[in-house]
Amino acid sequence: MIVHYYTRKNCGLCDEGKLMLELAQEDHGFEIEERDIDTSDEWTEKYGLMIPVVEADGEIIQAGRIDFVTISKRFQKKS
Repeated sequence: MIVHYYTRKNCGLCDEGKLMLELAQEDHGFEIEERDIDTSDEWTEKYGLMIPVVEADGEIIQAGRIDFVTISKRFQKKS
């Protein structure tokens, strides 16, 4: 499964969220595709006020402060 991680440069919250996402990745084996919202007008408009955003299967799993427990619970359901 591919998980899209919407982020931007110089975003401390995004850096913290990526660490949580990588920890969950170790447990659940999904692939992370990082997307810089500043490279796409569509992504900037859609996610600009929400980043960081974790999305899988077209569903936003979490936005803002990303936590390991929420991410892990979502992928346990899919396993």
